[in-house]
Amino acid sequence: MIRVASVPSSHVYVQHLQPVLGDGAVSTLESVTLLPDPPPVRVDVPGQWWPPRLLDAQWLAEQTDVQFDVLHVHFGFESFGPEELARTVEHLRAHRQALVLTVHDLHNPHVADNTDHLRQLDVLVRGADAVITLTEGAAAWIHDRWGVSASVVEHPHVVPLERMNRARPRSDSFVIGVHAKNLRSNMDPLAVMDAVIEAARSLPDATVRLDIDQDVFESTSHWYSPTVGAKLLDYNTFPDVDVRVHQRFDDDALWDYLTEIDVSLLPYRFGTHSGWLEACRDLGTTVVASDCGFYADQAPVHSFRMGIDSFDAAGLVAAVQAAHDDRTPSLDRDVRAKQRRTIAETHAAIYSAVTKEMR
Repeated sequence: MIRVASVPSSHVYVQHLQPVLGDGAVSTLESVTLLPDPPPVRVDVPGQWWPPRLLDAQWLAEQTDVQFDVLHVHFGFESFGPEELARTVEHLRAHRQALVLTVHDLHNPHVADNTDHLRQLDVLVRGADAVITLTEGAAAWIHDRWGVSASVVEHPHVVPLERMNRARPRSDSFVIGVHAKNLRSNMDPLAVMDAVIEAARSLPDATVRLDIDQDVFESTSHWYSPTVGAKLLDYNTFPDVDVRVHQRFDDDALWDYLTEIDVSLLPYRFGTHSGWLEACRDLGTTVVASDCGFYADQAPVHSFRMGIDSFDAAGLVAAVQAAHDDRTPSLDRDVRAKQRRTIAETHAAIYSAVTKEMR
C-alpha cells in the first residue's frame, strides 16, 4: 500500500487522478491511498486546504500521526519561500519519503512578476524524485531550464463524468463568451473586448456575453477593482453585448454557463495550462486562447497572439471567425473515463517507482 499525501488532496484535478469508483483497471499495480488534506492553521472558507501544512518542515517534524510514503505537490507552494521549501525537501530525504512534483504552472497566473515562482520551482524541480507536467511544450521548457526530464501526463476531465452525458441546449445564435471572473492578474478582458465585438459583427447571428464576478465591485473583497469593473460595465451600452454581474459560479452553474456559450475566449497575458479549457472540452464549448502558454499543446484551440506586452487584435478576430466555422464537439464520456484509467495507472506506476528507490 502506497500512502500519498497530495498538496492538495481535495482539488478536482487531484481527485480525477484517481481511478473511477468501481474501476479495477489499476489492480495489477500496488494500491494507492490518497490521504486527506490536513486542516490549515485557520479556516476561513469551507473546504480550505491552504496554506498547506504538508510543506511546512517544522510541522512535519512535529507530527507522529501523519505517515505517508509520497508527497505529491501540485499547488499551494507559493506560501513558502525557497529556503522553507529546501528544508521540506531535506526533511523528506531524511525520512526516506519520496517527492513527486506536477508542474502545472511555469508562470504563476496570479502574479505578473514570476521571479519568486521560478525560485520556488528551482528547489522543487531539482529536489523531486519524479517530475510530471501536462504538455510536451512544458516538458521541453523544464528540461531547458533544469535539465530534468518530466513525464507528460495529459489533463483529466474536469466536469463530472455523469454531467457530460447531458445534451447542450439548442440555440440559433452564436454566443462568444468572455468571463472576466475576478480579474485575476493574468487576465485582461478589457484589452480584447473591442476585437471580440468586431469579430461578432462579422459573423451571422453572433453576440458577445461578458460575465464578471461580483467580487470586482465589492469594496471589502480582495478582488475589488472598481476602475476596470466600470469600464467593463460600459459595454452594456452595446446592443450586441450581454453583460452579467453575479456571484462566482459554483460548479453546477459553471457547467450550465459553458453550455450556454458557443465559444469561451481566454484573455490570458501569461500562464501555462488551463483547467477551464478542459471543462470546455468536456462540454463541447470551443476555446479561443492566447498563445502565451501551452494551451495549444494541451488541446485543440484557436489561438491568437497575446502576451504581457503584446496583443494582436486582428489575430483574435481571425481566431473567433475560425471558431465559428470549426466548432469543437464535446469529448465522449467513455473516452474521458478511459483516459482517467490510464492517468491513474501512470501515477500508480510513478509512485511505485519512486518508493522502491527509497527502500
